[in-house]
Amino acid sequence: MISVSDKKEFIKWFLNTYTLAKREVAWFMTYLSSSDKLLEKVHFVKDIVGLPKAIMMSTECVTMTPFKFYKNNRVTPDVETAFLDIRSNPEEDVYIGLFFKDRETSPEYAAVLEVNPMGKQNLVKDNFLELLAELVLDQAVREFNKERLYEAIDVALVNGDRKRFIELTNQLNMLLKMEDNG
Repeated sequence: MISVSDKKEFIKWFLNTYTLAKREVAWFMTYLSSSDKLLEKVHFVKDIVGLPKAIMMSTECVTMTPFKFYKNNRVTPDVETAFLDIRSNPEEDVYIGLFFKDRETSPEYAAVLEVNPMGKQNLVKDNFLELLAELVLDQAVREFNKERLYEAIDVALVNGDRKRFIELTNQLNMLLKMEDNG
């Protein structure tokens, strides 16, 4: 957990180091840093995808949208709307994604960066889907191998190749036994 004083120091450093693409955003950041209660609910994250209430801000040194406020599947570029919402709902968490030059290498930014809580849920979902895909693929491979064995057994019968027929039926029996045990 990142302390309120660390967040305040970061915002102060950030505003002194960078120029935000929209002037009102600097005022908004100053407002956030003026209240310890608000800062407790502010979380700086790399990725704002899937979050219930998020703000994307960028500086003049990058080519990104200057400001966007996301809440309940609505998006607005209006800073005043974000301000009014945060002022009216100070108990709600707000996640901020900052885009600026050297973002990936900034130790100041890394010090206040938190993990997107929805990212954890997405990771679990992704792992589940990966496991499900593996199971489906394994089943398809087993079915393909079974069909291939049946066809090869038919060919061995047609050709009267007893040795090959026994070899293939043994393979098929092993495959069927593995399916029953698995």
